[in-house]
Amino acid sequence: MNSITIQDVILHPVGLPLVEKLKTSYGAEPFKSAVIVELITSDGRTGWGECPEFLIPAVVGKTINSPTELPKLMGASRGHPMAKHALESAVWDVWAQANNLTLAEAFAAHLLDGHTPKGHALVGVSIGIQDSIPATLDIITKRLNEGYGRIKLKIAPGWDLELAREVRKVYPDIALMLDANSAYRLSDADHLKQMDDLNLLMIEQPLGFYDIYEHSKLQPMLTTPVCLDESIHSAGDAQMAIELGACKIINLKPARVAGYTESLAIYKICVDTQTPLWVGGLLETGVGRAANLAFASLPGVTLPCDISATDRYYLQDLTEPPFALSAGSVINTPTGIGLGVEVQRDRIASGEAYWRDHYPYKV
Repeated sequence: MNSITIQDVILHPVGLPLVEKLKTSYGAEPFKSAVIVELITSDGRTGWGECPEFLIPAVVGKTINSPTELPKLMGASRGHPMAKHALESAVWDVWAQANNLTLAEAFAAHLLDGHTPKGHALVGVSIGIQDSIPATLDIITKRLNEGYGRIKLKIAPGWDLELAREVRKVYPDIALMLDANSAYRLSDADHLKQMDDLNLLMIEQPLGFYDIYEHSKLQPMLTTPVCLDESIHSAGDAQMAIELGACKIINLKPARVAGYTESLAIYKICVDTQTPLWVGGLLETGVGRAANLAFASLPGVTLPCDISATDRYYLQDLTEPPFALSAGSVINTPTGIGLGVEVQRDRIASGEAYWRDHYPYKV
């Protein structure tokens, strides 16, 4: 068989009028919308593909009374949670601006009384797998000196117990958690039980990415709280996990659950069940970081969040001002209306150029 080398991918958003409108339970399609994928190989061959769903036509021209209406408008497109999150987030921003609210106040306006934003979020820092235990300890020391009060360590089989035990020898009292990112199986339960002696805040997502059932078998075997992250894709997932006893803590990633409307539903479940909740991160730029900080400032978010200061990740972010760590391992939320940060268009342009230079996909 001959091999091919992919040289370029070009995206073509298209709209085509329909001979007849197709009406379903979702409504009538005014025209066909899609993204056509053009793939070019190094020897000049062209292949074509099609993504049949497109979110923008579902919202353009619509009058929005509350951002919580967005999930229903986009409901005809199944899946695509991160795309839906991006579109809904922009609506939350402009809706908050239109109502002279900070984004945190906009979120609180969709909750019962008593959920006034705190004006800041308690945060921690995540440390990836390093070349050695001494290198890990050096980074922990650096982060603690910067003022971070909670340390999260990424672990994997063969890089777990010895690492955590050595960290505990040096730092017996710090708030410490381990994040497995689905690296283990239920058959590893006896190994994971040995972590109970480490006085951990939690072990995050030890088993399968989508699993809730096997976590419900694991959690009763451990005294260490299990936190579910990758398993939580909706409020229904959170409700199921809590009711089945699959975890004692929820890590909410708004982008994974398709936006802040679903995030608010998960927030309410955690408050009602007194389940500790925190907000995770996906290396967001200042745009996503500002929104996540606003959500994390709600009082029902009770544990340190993975929303570190700007300089933890970027030399120059897309927004101003940068986010800085304050005393007590907190980051203050912006006080301006909407997101409360200013997107720097020249940096957007620079980011687009960087994308073109490193990943030559075109729209």
